[in-house]
Formats: sequence, C-alpha cells, structure tokens
Amino acid sequence: MSAGAARSTSRRPTRSRARIRSSGPTRSRAPELPRLRTPGPSEFHSGGPGFSSGHVDRHNSGVANSEVKQSILLTVSGPDKPGVTSALMALLARRGVDLLDVEQVVIHDHLTLGVLISTDGPAAQLEAAVAAVMAPHGMDVSFAEDDEGDGDREASTHAVVILGSPISAAAFAAVATELAALGGNIDSIRGVADYPLTGLELMVTVAPGGDADTALRQALGAVSAEYPVDIAIERGGLSRRAKRVIVFDVDSTLIQGEVIEMLAAEAGREAEVAAVTEAAMRGELDFAQSLHERVRALEGLDASVIDKVAQSLELTPGARTTIRTLNRLGYHCGVVSGGFRQVIDPLAAQLELDFVRANTLEIVDGTLTGRVIGEVVDRAGKARCLAEFAAEMGVPMEQTVAVGDGANDIDMLSAAGMGIAFNAKPALREVADATLDHPYLDAVLYMLGVTRDEVEAADAVDCGVQRVPLTAP
Repeated sequence: MSAGAARSTSRRPTRSRARIRSSGPTRSRAPELPRLRTPGPSEFHSGGPGFSSGHVDRHNSGVANSEVKQSILLTVSGPDKPGVTSALMALLARRGVDLLDVEQVVIHDHLTLGVLISTDGPAAQLEAAVAAVMAPHGMDVSFAEDDEGDGDREASTHAVVILGSPISAAAFAAVATELAALGGNIDSIRGVADYPLTGLELMVTVAPGGDADTALRQALGAVSAEYPVDIAIERGGLSRRAKRVIVFDVDSTLIQGEVIEMLAAEAGREAEVAAVTEAAMRGELDFAQSLHERVRALEGLDASVIDKVAQSLELTPGARTTIRTLNRLGYHCGVVSGGFRQVIDPLAAQLELDFVRANTLEIVDGTLTGRVIGEVVDRAGKARCLAEFAAEMGVPMEQTVAVGDGANDIDMLSAAGMGIAFNAKPALREVADATLDHPYLDAVLYMLGVTRDEVEAADAVDCGVQRVPLTAP
C-alpha cells in the first residue's frame, strides 16, 4: 500500500494489566478478580445484568469497617486524563495497602481502572479518602468486597478473534449467546484493529470435557455463516504465540488473479484455461492432470511473456504489510505454489521471502514448450514442502501456519498448526481452522494476535504510516 490517507487520530480501545505480588508471610494468596459473565441476547439492552448502565454507587458499597485483613475491589471510572492513576496509587501507598491485581481499559477517552487491594485498615476511611482524591479528576469510585475465594485465575482456554466491516451488535450478541450455550465465559475483550477491518479479540474459558475445539468451531462457524464476520478460534496459552513458519499460496492469495491465466491470455486462450483452473480449485479435477492440460495451452509462446506477466502482478491488499510485519516478528515466510518459479521468483526476492516452491516451465530456444519439468507441486506436494521448510528451520509442525484458497491447498492447511482459508472454495473451508472472507491479507495478523496499533507503531519508525482509502467491496 504505497499511497493513501493519513492515519486516523481517533482513540482505539487500549488495555493494560499489571499483577504485583507481595512476598510477606502474613498475606494470603490473591483471590480471583471477578470475570465478565457471558451475557445472553436480552442483556444487551439497558437494564440487563450483563451490561449495566448508569453511574456506580460511590458510597453505598456495603464494605465493612474492619481491621481484619480483607480484599476489596476498587473501581474508578471517568474521563481519561493524565494523573488519575498516579494520584490513586500515591494514596494507596500512603495507606500501606497491598496490590493484588490491576486492570485498566480506555475506550474513546473513557477510563475504567480496577484495583484489587488487600488492607487491614478501616475500609470506610479508605473509601472516603479515595473519593476525595478522585473527585478533582471527575472520577466515579466504587468499593466492593471481593469474596471470590482463594487462588489464582486460570488462563483462558481459547482466543476468539472476530473481524468485520463493521461488527454489528447482533453479530456479537450471537457469539456471546453461543459461548453461553457451551458454558463458556468471556474473560476479557480487547480491540485489535480498526483498519482495514474492525477486530475484537475475546479470551474465553470453556468448561473441560468433550471436544471443546470442535464444539466452538461449529457453534461460531454458524454465526459466521449468518453474519458478515470472520471468526478465528485458537487454543490459548503460549502455543498461540509460538508460531514461527508461515507459507502462503500465491495465486488468488498473495497476489490477485491466476498466473497461468495471465500467461494464457498472451496466447489468446485465457477463457479456456480459466475454466479448467476453476474446476481444479473446486476439487473437481486432479490438479496435476489439470496443470499439464493448462500448460499445453502455452506451447509456442515467446519466453519474454514471463517477464511481462511477472511485472504486471498485483499483490493482494495488505500483503506487503503482512510479510513486513511477520519478518519483524521473526517468522520464516515463504510461498508454496502450483504456479511457476520463473514468474514468482522476482516477487519473492522483492518481499524477502525465505523460501519458494513452485513448478518450472520448460523453455527451449526462448520458447515455451507447453510442458513443466521436475516434480509437480500439487496438493500432496504442497504439504510436503511445508514439512520440509519447517524441518529446515527446526520448527515443529504445530508452530506452522498455512494460508490458501483452493482445493489443492487442503493437505497443506490440514498439516499446518493453523490453516487459514482466504476467500476460499468450499472444499478448503471445510478443513481450515479459520476462514477469511474479507479481501485484506493483513487480517491474518489479527488472527495471530498482532494488533493494528503494533503494526503501525513499527511502520512509523521504519517507513511511515499510510492508510489507503478503502472502497466498498
């Protein structure tokens, strides 16, 4: 994306979290912070218990005035401005309380700060002091006893990423309803993108037992089919951030269009070849057989058409951003294609890819013979190439990602730790871990847990931030 509008200055949701533990021998372990309960559909309206509205009660909290060590959840909310957190923490420091947990979120300049504290001082006096310190900042304050019990919070079992343009309240309500039906709990929500799509990441916990992954995919897949949103589901924990190898199909994935059809257009046989390509991508024809049939249509073409087509390739929107960001993160990036090395190699060099596998056109005396030479990169071959790349880099298959669009990508996506179907044919969608139906390749980053803010912060340092104006699909 070489040209576009300046980055929007509107504030996006941000979230910070700190956990500070005291090592004193007299203090009990930190109790759990209350989790967000998954709301039912009716609770998205005012008055529902899932999303309460109105000001919190500042003084009628029911917190006992006791000198027994107790845990209190203190919540401060109001306009985001410098000095709020520092003023609160300075007061808590003077009162000698222990911090058990801290969470903060800012949405469009509105701050909500939750602090779980442990104190043996008079709670009523502390509450009055906090209210007095926060009043000049225009903040509302609430106190509540935390009686969730002893023990640490368990890590979320799954990450659910919702992408849309936009994400409607109805779509989100449907997701929440399906999670509730599975006994799931939404532990946290954060915004991961506002361009070129809106992206929300939900960390959720699903009760053990049965095949939770399959149940989640089936339930949320039905939501994605009903609403114009893409939903990706991954296991939570470190494994989500351990991906290190990613491979892309080329035709209709990394680039727009099909290379063999571009070559066939030079021979005046584009429509004929396109019909065979479409049938092969749907899985109706054996790929190797269809490849040989299509390449025969190129017999007699001057080899110079290869350079002509290579220079005319158009990347999929977001492709450069995706590869550039993945390289920064230390990914090994490559392409595995049923297309042709002679066309793909210049692009791979330009994008600084780590590996390339594709078919090779036979050229004799400067003319295409209508044949390919060497081993054909077909459906099974793509999976073998992915395994070879992972082995070369010393990366287990669980830490690989594959992105493709056609039936010849089925084995590759099935073998990868995470398979993403990009504007894909039905046969591939059935086996993919996640599907993307929006035409922006950088949405892959959001599915991997990378935020737009992180992408643009890095771009601002290296090459500047530019947002291309979006056109309606």
